[in-house]
Amino acid sequence: MNQANVSIHQKQMQQLRHCIATVSLSGTLKEKLQAIAAAGFDAVEIFENDLISFDGNAKAVREMASDLGLEILLFQPFRDFEGMPEPQRSRAFDRAERKFDLMQELDTDLLLICSSLSPDALPGLERAAEDLHELGERAKARDLRVGFEALAWGKHINDYRDAWEVVRRANHPNIGTIIDSFHVFSRGHELNSISNIPAEKIFYIHLADAPTLDMGALPWSRHFRCFPGQGRFPLVEFMQALQTTRYTGPISLEIFNDQFRAASAHQVALDAKRSLLYLQEQLELSQSQANPENLVAATQQKTHADPAALYEGIEFMEFAVTETEVSEFESFLSNLGFQHWGKHKSKQVSVWRQGDIKLVINSEADGFAYNYNAMHGTSVAAVAFRVSDISQALKRAEYYHCKVFQQEHLPNEAVLPAIQTLDGSLIYFVTKDQDIWSKDFDLRTIQAVDSTTTTLNRLDHFAQVTAFGRQSSWLLFYRSVFGFDAADELDLLDPSGLIRSQVVESKDKHIRIVLNGSQSQTTITGRFLSEFIGGGVQHIAFETEDLVSLLEQNQLDILPIPENYYDDLEARFGLEPTFLAQLKKHNILYDQTKDGFFLQAYTKSFANRFFFELIQRENYDQFAVQNAPIRIAAQQRLANLQF
Repeated sequence: MNQANVSIHQKQMQQLRHCIATVSLSGTLKEKLQAIAAAGFDAVEIFENDLISFDGNAKAVREMASDLGLEILLFQPFRDFEGMPEPQRSRAFDRAERKFDLMQELDTDLLLICSSLSPDALPGLERAAEDLHELGERAKARDLRVGFEALAWGKHINDYRDAWEVVRRANHPNIGTIIDSFHVFSRGHELNSISNIPAEKIFYIHLADAPTLDMGALPWSRHFRCFPGQGRFPLVEFMQALQTTRYTGPISLEIFNDQFRAASAHQVALDAKRSLLYLQEQLELSQSQANPENLVAATQQKTHADPAALYEGIEFMEFAVTETEVSEFESFLSNLGFQHWGKHKSKQVSVWRQGDIKLVINSEADGFAYNYNAMHGTSVAAVAFRVSDISQALKRAEYYHCKVFQQEHLPNEAVLPAIQTLDGSLIYFVTKDQDIWSKDFDLRTIQAVDSTTTTLNRLDHFAQVTAFGRQSSWLLFYRSVFGFDAADELDLLDPSGLIRSQVVESKDKHIRIVLNGSQSQTTITGRFLSEFIGGGVQHIAFETEDLVSLLEQNQLDILPIPENYYDDLEARFGLEPTFLAQLKKHNILYDQTKDGFFLQAYTKSFANRFFFELIQRENYDQFAVQNAPIRIAAQQRLANLQF
């Protein structure tokens, strides 16, 4: 693709209108439209069931949408039309005329017809083309259009290429095709043929992502569709193929997902808008990488967010703690080797430090942390990311519709800009050379430790529990707002069910976050959600250079691990007996690769809310996921004893 064509295609993508189908959201039709408008959409497509269940006529829907600044671009779906024998064929045309009446009341000119599922439908592309041509004549008389879409499970037509062939043979200006990315990818169809379709004959584009699942296309589509950036479909390649046609019409999200329809319509609509912005950015970045000479021009056009800033680690984690629990929590940290480093000059806030790890304890009687604690109890209310450019990070967050938060501060105090996350907690942005500590805190000298004392050095990662159905929202949040990468999902075994786990991390892996979610309320994750009243940070992993020495030097209350685990370790790895005995003595979990090994131990939880993981890495970059079921079962046993 030459430079001129890239520039043309970038402008075309900038013009593509964002839309979403009402079927994607929960709630009444009015609630759906309100959420769609609030998320920044100016266009919507009306799903037939939403209209049928609406307590009012089509004209009222049109007026409601108009008042919200929404244009209705499509009415859908119209089923079982093409290839029907008589008398069903005549009845199908009569049904279509009724839908045309509704469309005119809705003030929309496009009807989606999906390929027939009827057992009575007759095969033959020419027969289907004749039906569509006749329908095109009827649509033309009303100044309407009809788009034909191939369902992946259609009886005779289940391929977008066949749907286009039917439209081509129909040869009518009011008949075009609609292409849905799910129906393309779920059947493994190639994308090259899209370029053969004239742009003016592509009336509409439906976008949907999905996880990789081994199941039939129909249940896959009806329950597991998701937004771009939340699944595994190569949607950038899909959009690149679409660009070759110079299509400039709408791109719309049509998502069937049980979890989305059980979630807040406003949050799902915001995810939807964020996903389209993210897809547009990924598309333009792929073009720039393929044509480096266009990188500057693409950036100047500002059709996507500023590039993600570099994230260089975690500066601090802030705990919202009640005044009655401060003493107990400080003792908890002291046992881990943390020292009181400073007290805030004007607030009930202290900071504890060990190595590069800084933990802030906020026990203010009002303000953000107080309100967060009132809702969730003692918990992590905020995390501070060290970033290369605060302004760049904030601009990108605002582009992706994040709420910027500014904590109240005195004139001489450090200003820490932040954004609110999906659960209401905060992420602060600080630079590594920014002095936020001596300005706000009366600092004390950390007591030196001798060379034989083992300490914790840095915060390696933290695990965040998400409410069931919200993990994909968090995934999109971290990928879009911060430019983080995502690993594949994993299922972890809990005695009471499954926990779905996924890692997101910054480009250089200085920030690593494990997202955990579970449908079962009795898993360790489910219990945390119940105790915590929503998701949040469940555990934090600190790295040391010598875990065995650390545990020998400190009297820590470590989670007990069953002896059977160590018998299995010996059988799997043939560990030296003295070393194995040390692991067993200190309840240390172990894993190894051909290049290195990994040690981990867990504290018991504080106030049944969170716990710490102590780790040692030796040429090992993973998370020892095979040990997770052992840890989870041990925590479940302990929890059962406590209840």
